[in-house]
Amino acid sequence: MKQTTRKRLGDLLVEAGLITEQQLEQTLREKSDGQKLGDALLQQGYVTETQLIEVLEFQLGIPHVSLYRYPFDPKLKNLVPKEVAKRQLIMPLKKEGDKLFVTMADPMDFFAIDDLRLSTGFQVETAISSKDDILRAITKYYEIDESLEEMLSDMSSGPNIEEEEVKDQDSPIVRLVNQVLQNAVQQKASDIHIDPQETKVLVRYRVDGVLRTERTLPKHMQSVLIARIKIMSNLDITEHRIPQDGRIKLNLDFHPIDLRISTLPTVYGEKVVMRILDLSSALNDIEKLGFNKLNLKRFSQIIEKPTGIVLITGPTGSGKSSTLYAALNKRNSEEVNIITIEDPVEYQLEGINQIQVNSNIGMTFAKGLRAILRQDPNIIMVGEIRDKETAEVAIRASLTGHLVLSTLHTNDSIGTITRLIDMGVEPFLVASSLTGIVAQRLVRKVCRDCSSPEPATKREQEIFQKRGLTIDTVVRGKGCPTCNMTGYKGRMAIHEVLVMNDELRKNILNAESFANIRDLALKHKTIFLIDDGLLKVKQGLTTTEEILRVVLPE
Repeated sequence: MKQTTRKRLGDLLVEAGLITEQQLEQTLREKSDGQKLGDALLQQGYVTETQLIEVLEFQLGIPHVSLYRYPFDPKLKNLVPKEVAKRQLIMPLKKEGDKLFVTMADPMDFFAIDDLRLSTGFQVETAISSKDDILRAITKYYEIDESLEEMLSDMSSGPNIEEEEVKDQDSPIVRLVNQVLQNAVQQKASDIHIDPQETKVLVRYRVDGVLRTERTLPKHMQSVLIARIKIMSNLDITEHRIPQDGRIKLNLDFHPIDLRISTLPTVYGEKVVMRILDLSSALNDIEKLGFNKLNLKRFSQIIEKPTGIVLITGPTGSGKSSTLYAALNKRNSEEVNIITIEDPVEYQLEGINQIQVNSNIGMTFAKGLRAILRQDPNIIMVGEIRDKETAEVAIRASLTGHLVLSTLHTNDSIGTITRLIDMGVEPFLVASSLTGIVAQRLVRKVCRDCSSPEPATKREQEIFQKRGLTIDTVVRGKGCPTCNMTGYKGRMAIHEVLVMNDELRKNILNAESFANIRDLALKHKTIFLIDDGLLKVKQGLTTTEEILRVVLPE
């Protein structure tokens, strides 16, 4: 067998033009001992898993297999047990004669290959697949099918399931619920919907802001499924007529996950929505929120001020909390006293005093805020301004030497000013207290593995021209297994940062029209949401369709 000299992975990636020498050196410096270079580069976000696999495929001469809709041979489950598959990240593909074909996340793991050869008695032939791909396949083929089959056979013996069974850790229903959760976390879903229909129950995941049906379960499993979720979140399982909400804390594959549960009675039974808060990804760095340079500079300036009120606005699920927490994180040091009042407290932060609103005992935002003011705070974060009373207390707090951060549900930064005045807050209070408003939305990013440039359409060029920009080529994803054939993977924020100045304050005091304030904002080079979005299309990060999905062109 002739010995070929192998190039190192880092050099190959540099040659392929996927990373620069500086990025390689920086990653080698920063990576922890024993961590593989590939994993370190993935963590930094310099390469995608597919790019890494393509280079490995070339380096090792091992074929790459995509497991999306792969026709697995179900008989092979007995050859490679679930535990082995999960621990070593191996998925058996097929067997021919005395050869067993498997795909692995790390085909250089010779110990795993040896173990497999000894335990099965076959010659092992390897291929390479991405980690996510293998985990998805294991969940789909090993876990869910088994517990579903067991449940259905249990069900056929009688529809009445004892409460003990819903609590027993090894019962099929408990395993099914755990798998639904695990699958959602693997696919980086933000919400899980359990939708009862007339003849079936749908389990849907919201991935990157878009819902899609993950699986359909038979109708008679509905009551057990919902009972199990209610038991996990300490809700009343006998009450089916009123909405309830609770939370579950879990450790999935060693990282902590918080779930917020809400149930709603519908005609076909209770609908359950679980919002997944991944605690490990909560603490963002301001630099990583996707602000463009000018906006980042302005945002950093307004949160560094000692007094005033900074509002972050946008609809539900537009990443407002992440931006708020990132801002708090930046200001969090032992010299300042930071107190927050939230409903509910989503992420617990170290070194910050967090209060939970509880309307049952009359602990409202306004009441909590008044108490906070007696606690000698420097920075106050109010989860949300919902009424005139909260708005007034927050504004007064910002006028008496505190920095107040909060959120409001409005469409854009200028709409926020009119909204506060509509709420009944005096214009002079709004004018003197506001230091800045950030409006934001989330858009899906083009999947880096299947993206390709294409010429911009006539309509796109028109949209860009209206905003004084030009565009020739746009980047779109064709759809690949990594992004579940959608062409998008992950999300990013687009922002609009309005910084207050004397002219704007004068306009607010004189109750000038919306259009006047808008012209002033333009004069001060405010980048509006649509402009920030289109600039990101120009950089090839997202598509025009995505921007228009969240922002209306004028």
